[in-house]
Parts: sequence; C-alpha cells; structure tokens
Amino acid sequence: MLGEVEPLKDLINPCTRMAVIDRVLEEYPERILPHDTILYRLRIDPRDPDDYLEYDSPPIKHVGDGRLDSKDLPVLYCSDDIDTCIHECRVTAEDDLYLAALIPRSNLRLLDLTVILPNQDGETEFESLDTAINMLFHAARHSYEISRDISRAANQAGFDGLLYPSFFNKVRTWQMPNETIYGRSLRRIPQFHEHIKAGTFSNVALFGRPIREDILKVVSVNRLVIHTVSYDFRFGPTPKQIDPNPTYMSQAAAPNIFTDFLSELSQICKKFFCKIRAGRFK
Repeated sequence: MLGEVEPLKDLINPCTRMAVIDRVLEEYPERILPHDTILYRLRIDPRDPDDYLEYDSPPIKHVGDGRLDSKDLPVLYCSDDIDTCIHECRVTAEDDLYLAALIPRSNLRLLDLTVILPNQDGETEFESLDTAINMLFHAARHSYEISRDISRAANQAGFDGLLYPSFFNKVRTWQMPNETIYGRSLRRIPQFHEHIKAGTFSNVALFGRPIREDILKVVSVNRLVIHTVSYDFRFGPTPKQIDPNPTYMSQAAAPNIFTDFLSELSQICKKFFCKIRAGRFK
C-alpha cells in the first residue's frame, strides 16, 4: 500500500483540519463507560503517594505536554490494563512506581476512536478516515497538535473523554499499525477485524480534573514493583550504510537483512493462511 491518505493530509493542514474533525465526531461512535469499571493510573515518583490528588490530571505547569491535553484542557490518562499503563509511562527499573485503581462515580460518555469504521462505498484506503485516525495515534510527538484539536472538539461536544489506541500496541503484539496483505489494508477486510481487535489495547483520556471534581473515586493505591522485562528484536539497516562489507564482521556472521525480512514476511503470511483454512476468519 503506497500513497497518501487524503484525510490525514487534511488533518495536517490547519485550514482543512476542522472539517475532518467534524467527520470524526460524526462517524466515530459514543461508548458508555459503566460506573463500575476499574481504571488504572500509574505515577512515577509521586511527591506524596498517599495523596489521592497525586493521581489526578497533571498540575498546570505540566499541562500541554501530552498527546491530548492542552493549556486550556487538562487530561487524566489511564487505562483498564495495567501493562498499558507501564508502557505508556516509559518506566525504568530505578523508578518508584505507584498504581491507583479508579472507578467512575457515574457512567461516562467517551468518543471511541479504537473502532474500525465500516467501509464506505467506493472508498479506497487512501480516502479512508479510519486509516487516517489509526495512523495519527500511532505517530509520535509531531502529531500531538492534531490530536489535541480532536480532544478539544470532543470536550466541546459534551464527551467526558476519549478512548484511543495505545501507541505501544506494536511492541506488545507485534502487529504493524497498518498491516496489509497483497497490498490491501487488513482494516478494510472484515475477516481480519477480530485479528486487529485482539492486538489493540486502549487508553482512556478523561477531560478536566476528574478526581478533584469527584467524577472518579480512588479505591486503592499500591506500590508497583517490576520483576522482569524481556525483549524481542531484529536487526535493520542503518540510514546510511558507511561500509557495506565491514572487516570486523565476517560474511558468515553478518545478518542478511533482506533475507530475514522475506523469511519473516513468509511466516506471517503462512500464519494468516493457516487461520483462514482452520476457519478462524469467516
């Protein structure tokens, strides 16, 4: 799949951004977060771990640093999955970690940006709003200006917050943000939707200061101790190959990047076809 995604281009352009955001508010569904849902918020080195307000939205001096918060709109970031909290906070072994369990005092209205939008008649991947939003939330800090505008618009539309995909889905599930098969996005093929959903972990962003405003209740605070961490990795080419035949690495030991890539791609395709034959994709 090679080309430009038109809705994403329009989001990047400040002059056309709001028209796309209006589509986001119209086409993405509302999700009710029940009042008995347990959410988790992780803090690194809080000044006073026993002070429940330490787990509220960040203080004014830090507001505007995140993906969805801005100077005029603080946001409390949390998740219903503890592992997601750990990934999103980018913790280290030296950090002093505390995890708060939170529950809403009433049902909350969230704009759900984790769903796969249905295909529109005649629409290609390059015209897809679904593709644009999925790419936006898997982008790094350069995308924050756009996502903050979406957040402000959702707040003005009366939502209590957003449900959005975790930036770290790829490293947890090894699913690429926009997987394709034979040049088609899997998000456009209904048979693969369950596969995509299984690899999607979500974050919850709640507008304002929900603990101070008594929208969320802190039910417990526990110290979090990480015992082990493991990594799965592969080699890749450098941006500029200085020496294609380095003398310090024998030819037998040098990783063949292209061969490894083809082998990896072959294994992925085999797994998909095995699942199809087994009837797991219907």
